[in-house]
Amino acid sequence: MPKTGERLTWTAAGPDERLEYATLEVPLDHSDPDGERISLAVSRLRARNPARRRGVLIGVTGGPGGDGGLGTGMPSRLADTPLAEVYDLIGFDPRGTGASTPLRIEVTPTTVPFDSRPPDSVFEAMAADMRERELGCRRAGGEVRPHINTRNTARDLDSIRVALGEEKLNFLGYAYGSYVGAVYGTMFPEHLDRSVLDSCVHPGWTWRQQFLAQARAVRENVDRWAEWTARRDNHFALGTTAALTVAAVEGVAAALEGRLGAAVRTSFDGIVGGLATDRSAWERLGLLVGALRAATAEGADERTAALLAEHATGGWGARASEQWRQSVLEAVTLETEWPTDLETYYADMRTCRERYPYGHGVLRAAPWVGAFRTFQSPEPPTVLARDGYPTGLVVQADGDPMDHREGGEALAELLGHRLITVEDSGDHEVYVLSGSNPPLEAYVERYLVDGVLPPSRVSVPGARQAPPVPEDA
Repeated sequence: MPKTGERLTWTAAGPDERLEYATLEVPLDHSDPDGERISLAVSRLRARNPARRRGVLIGVTGGPGGDGGLGTGMPSRLADTPLAEVYDLIGFDPRGTGASTPLRIEVTPTTVPFDSRPPDSVFEAMAADMRERELGCRRAGGEVRPHINTRNTARDLDSIRVALGEEKLNFLGYAYGSYVGAVYGTMFPEHLDRSVLDSCVHPGWTWRQQFLAQARAVRENVDRWAEWTARRDNHFALGTTAALTVAAVEGVAAALEGRLGAAVRTSFDGIVGGLATDRSAWERLGLLVGALRAATAEGADERTAALLAEHATGGWGARASEQWRQSVLEAVTLETEWPTDLETYYADMRTCRERYPYGHGVLRAAPWVGAFRTFQSPEPPTVLARDGYPTGLVVQADGDPMDHREGGEALAELLGHRLITVEDSGDHEVYVLSGSNPPLEAYVERYLVDGVLPPSRVSVPGARQAPPVPEDA
């Protein structure tokens, strides 16, 4: 760890000319401060009004290892908010990601095409593919991999604070970043001032439970869409109850598989899950299901393919030409335990195949690298607690498909934070990153800028509302 007051050397050379950039060396293993060191890429946007400056605010985005290593870009994403007036906005690429010392995986080929409703006959092959993935992580990650975890990221965060010469830091964490913030506050409570945790990891779940909750969250969004659509049967003609509407979706899925194969049906399952989480896309989803039902009934395969292509989402898996990529997700998610009995995964896959096929829910249930882990974490995960730092905010959309709403509710309760619920919203990473939401922005900015907390439980509407399609008379 750098000595207190040590300053970073800043340069303007970087992808965003508004920012300054620096590199900080930290121990790979914080219990061995004189051992191997790694580098962290850090960025800064100085406060616009030095007379009002109240310190630094560090932002951490999702993942683990997500956002393509865009941690140093966080200040740019907040540059047009009132936060930039009073804080030096600090970003960094967490260890293993982006321009920091990378953690890599040797990409291994998969033998089973991705299927949102895979038959039992491919379960063992899917597990074998994941075993090879873990071995690719071991070959590429070596001795670095066991030290890529949340506790060390929190220690890195404190190293940045020290290098900046700050007694305290303020924190804005999204998704996995919410967990980093909660761990930091537990480990270094005397150095945390104001904090906002947005789209929260559940404090009581293992990473496997967190994954499984994603499948459930997507289905809850589909069910909400089905209820909304059923009340507008004159417009969509998919059924007057939610059950009938879901049955219409299942009819399309079966027709697509029968005519064009499992890969096309898998694409449709992904589209249903994706559009159902976006309230503004609900009419589009209803019309798409109706159009696909008509096209498949008529045998119009070209029209069917065109409809699906118009709404297609990204595919799964590595590109054939890809030999290496970052693998922080595969490391951090092994900091909690995973079952080693493959039948446990197979049973959950059958459940997801039946109940949660939309948004590729089976992917959350399938064997993960943790089932074949090749290392043991050097220390157990943090037991979260709030002891000695101020009350903060938790922001949680009730339909968040990645971090189930239960996570935000549980984290606010555990830490004694104020909870802002974004109602009827499938947004993930809500404040600023999901678009303009003035009521939410007012609460967050009044707290971070002026120190004014909202009531213990408040609600704001989601930014993306369902289209104004009238209900049936």
